[in-house]
Amino acid sequence: MAHVFAFWESRAFYDSFMARSHDRLASAQVGTYTNLQAKLFDHRFDVKTGFEPRFTDADVVRVAHCRVHEARVENFALMQEKVWNPAMAGSPGMVRGLFGEAPGHEFLVLSMWQSAAEHGKYRVERVERLALRAQTEADVAAIDGDVVQLEPSWTV
Repeated sequence: MAHVFAFWESRAFYDSFMARSHDRLASAQVGTYTNLQAKLFDHRFDVKTGFEPRFTDADVVRVAHCRVHEARVENFALMQEKVWNPAMAGSPGMVRGLFGEAPGHEFLVLSMWQSAAEHGKYRVERVERLALRAQTEADVAAIDGDVVQLEPSWTV
């Protein structure tokens, strides 16, 4: 499995790429993958510091794709900002991240870490305690996620 993250300077640049280059590139890759899924998330706010799509100071990315109950969207976003962000920002080895939103009450939380060992310090019991405080179970209808070891040769 591969996770590919692309960051666009603006919606205009994204739209231009989709209109001019996407189909040509996609047709050249036919047969090189199965079960491709793509989602476009708008940046809502940063996690810890100003987000930069720079990966040279991180070895691991934690990505969480959340589908949130419609009535709980604002609570989910508020808890991300007031509970989860400060906890992640205070964790050793957490570099930076972002919180993004897509249509249909979908959110992406992407956090960058110096190493898998540093991410591992963000212990299960701490996450469980934060989830209770943030009422995550009441907010989230479904969550998918992964801890991704970055491959430097794939960074462009």
